[in-house]
Amino acid sequence: MTLAEAVSKRIRNILKERKITQYRLEQNAGISHSTMNSFLNARYKSCNLTTVVLIIRALGMTVSEFFDDQIFENEDLIVE
Repeated sequence: MTLAEAVSKRIRNILKERKITQYRLEQNAGISHSTMNSFLNARYKSCNLTTVVLIIRALGMTVSEFFDDQIFENEDLIVE
């Protein structure tokens, strides 16, 4: 799994857990629909840190809370 895929999966899991729509997250983060779709579908090979932080803040989390998940502890995580 790539880092972009892991970030995408983490965002999707949080949205599902909190019952937040993609639209609401886009509005709260100030991110366009196309950019959010690209993130959630892991279309990018790498993650733009600024966009990731905007999303994390819109979720009401700290960066450390977001990345404190087992998905990021996988030793086979591919960082491109």
